[in-house]
Formats: sequence, structure tokens, C-alpha cells
Amino acid sequence: MSRRELLRAGGLGLLGLSLPELLRGRVNAAGAIGKGSFGRAKSCILLFMWGGPAHQDTWDLKPDAPREIRGEFQPISTNVPGLQICEHFPLLAKRADKLSLVRSMTHDNGDHTTATSYLLTGQPPARTSATREQWPHLGAALSSLGRGKGALPPFVSMRPKLENDVPRFVEESQGQFAGWLGPLHDPMTIDADPSRADYKIGELTLQPELSVRRLETRRELLDQFDRRLGASASAFAAQDRNNQRAFDLLTAATTQRGAFNLEEEPRRVRERYGMNPHGQSVLQARRLVERGVPLVTVFWPNDGIKNVSVYWDTHSRNFIDLKTRLMPVADQAFSALLDDLGARGMLDETLVIWTGEFGRTPRVGQRSSDAGAGADGRDHWAGCFTSVLAGGGVKGGFVYGKSDKDAAFPAENPVAPQDLVATAYHLLGVPEEQILHDAIGRPHFIRPGKAISDLLL
Repeated sequence: MSRRELLRAGGLGLLGLSLPELLRGRVNAAGAIGKGSFGRAKSCILLFMWGGPAHQDTWDLKPDAPREIRGEFQPISTNVPGLQICEHFPLLAKRADKLSLVRSMTHDNGDHTTATSYLLTGQPPARTSATREQWPHLGAALSSLGRGKGALPPFVSMRPKLENDVPRFVEESQGQFAGWLGPLHDPMTIDADPSRADYKIGELTLQPELSVRRLETRRELLDQFDRRLGASASAFAAQDRNNQRAFDLLTAATTQRGAFNLEEEPRRVRERYGMNPHGQSVLQARRLVERGVPLVTVFWPNDGIKNVSVYWDTHSRNFIDLKTRLMPVADQAFSALLDDLGARGMLDETLVIWTGEFGRTPRVGQRSSDAGAGADGRDHWAGCFTSVLAGGGVKGGFVYGKSDKDAAFPAENPVAPQDLVATAYHLLGVPEEQILHDAIGRPHFIRPGKAISDLLL
């Protein structure tokens, strides 16, 4: 609903029609789109491939195009007749019947740190870098709606920081946090590398001299102190709730430890995901949603070679790094997650999204940004790219949309990021008319896009 429509709705009371009734009518008029899939997903794992994967070298190959377009890789058949993906995704090719490929994603922003807003929130980036003026992440909206159970936070971001000199996009990328919903709904961010033998969440480790009982005593003393100061005022409400969450989480982590203790997993399971930062982050995500966390974002770590090829940002060494550094790791972790969720009976109620912030240029060596591209690389390209969904009420073995002959622009059914995110909201049971309020009480429709009905079961 546009601002003009909302203002017009203010006068509908004269006709005996309230705003809630108008919104219900709007939803009903759209038909029973995906009625059976609404709210089917209890949780979501968002696998975010920072840097922008080359869609024409991964999910949307163009074998009949000239070499400078099609590149070096060959397509292979999958377990879905007629569907082909890259030869360097052999494990996923055997599980394509679980996947929905959206090959017609498109937007207008080729900047890493701002384009992320489109895919994490569904909205264009803010005109400012101020976090509280940005649109909230999908996970922050779920937190605001009271999703989740137990002591674990409702929204977690895995952002493993590797010990190298590769710059971290995470320091500036928009859309990661709760934005105008406020800090209470920011994610719990985990920058520790879960593939390390000494992996632990430092903030969740009690000092040796501090027992759980002493922790609870400290909490009781803080409550008494707050009451004496009148700290129940609204100005202290968010701080008090964060304190309570921190105490609950620290207590649970100390007494249970399970969610963050990857050593509890059989070695074969850990190896199946891959004993690397991304693979173990994906395994950590599965352990979290298994325990009731509604949304976990797994960001690709800061790997690669500084000033050459980092993350999926393959300005140089596009084919070398896709073949050796990127695709094998992603293929192993994503396929292991599908198998693991399926074996645990969780895939039908867990939505998995695999995406980057944009794609890469149609021609190898083509320049489209200040960074440019080497003779063996592809530059940034937001005109067309592929996002992949699985589980949680999404059709399997399905392709939606089509790119043109050069994988440059959508040829059929273009999909804006807000519609992809609206699809996720639909599957997670957030209605089209859902309104959330910012810090000063202004209402916002949290999902202005339209769910892609053809993707839904």
C-alpha cells in the first residue's frame, strides 16, 4: 500500500469501512495465494554469499553463448529432467529436486555494502550509513513479532572472522541489523570461527569463579537496584529486557551448552558439512534452528586473496576461485544441510535461502564498477542474478524466471528483491498487512512486496 493509498484510507470511515477491513479485503482480493504454504516455515536459514556469485558460472549457464559470455565451465544434468547447473555443483545436482531456482532476480545497485539491503530486508538501501535509519532485517522483524522460544535469541548472524588481511564487508553492509526497530531486535552476532578447535562464544562463558547461582544472585540484586531507582520507566524498558535476555542466555549456555557445542556432533556429520568456516557455520545454524531460533544468517567468511579475489567478488581469478575455493565449499555445505534437515524431519518447516547481493557481468573482463575486472574476472552486475530456495513450503525441482541469452537481464518474470523477501515472510507466517512501528511510533508495512505464488506449494 502506497502512502497515497494509506492517506486515502483515512477517509474510508465515512463509508463504514475501517483500515483493518480494507487490508483484509486487499488480501482476500488477491485470492488464496499459497494458502497452504502460509506459515509453513517455522524457521529460516539464510546462506548469504557475500561478494556476488557469478550466476552464469553457477546456476544459470549459457553453453551456447560465445566463450566470453559462457566462460570456462560446463553444465551438468541434475536429478530433475531438463534442469542443468554447473559441473562444480555435483552434490547439489543430485539434490535439485529439493531446490527452486529464481533465475530472474534484478535490482539497480552494484555496490556491495548497500546492495545487501535489498536481499536482507527487501528494501532499497538507506541514504545514510546510520544503522537506526535503515530498514530492519527479516530476522529483526521476526524478533519484533515475538518469534522464538526459550533463552536463545530469535535472530543470530554467523559472521566468521578469519585471521587474514582481507577487508570485511560486514563492517559497513546495510540491512544486517534491526534498523528502525531498535537495538532490542538486533541479531546476536557470532564472529568466532566455528571450524577452530577452540571455538567458543566468549560472551557466553562464565568466569571460573562465577557459578550459575552467583549469576542468579547478581541478577536479583540488579532487579532490586532497578526498583529502587524506578528503572521500570519506559526509558529503561529495552535495557532491562536486554539484561534479562543476556542473563537467560548465559545461564542456558552454561547449564546446557548444547546449541554452541559442535563437539556434540558426530565427526562424520561435521565432516559432511566441511571442516571449514562456512561449513561449520552452516552446521551451527542447523543446531540453532533445531532449538527454536527462528532465523539464522550465515555470511560467507572473509576469505580469498586481498586485492585479487575475495569472498565471491571474483574481479580476478573468477574461474580458478570458483572451481577451487568457492563452489566446492558451498556445494558441500548446502547439500549437507538439505540432507540433514530432511533426515531430521525439519526440511518441510525450515526455509533455506541461498543468495548473494547481485551477480556478475555477462562478459568476462567487462567493466561495470570502479573496481573493474581483470581479463579472467567478472565485475559487479545487478541486472540479473539467481537466488535459490528450498524447504519450508517451496516447490522442489523448479525454475522460476529466465534470463536472456547473455544472462544480462531477465527475459521472463523479473523478480525484485522485495518480492523474494515477501515470499519468505509469507512462508514464515507474516501476513501482507503486517504493520510494525519504529522507535517514535510510526507504522510501516514490513512486507510491501508480493509473494511469488508459483514458488509455493
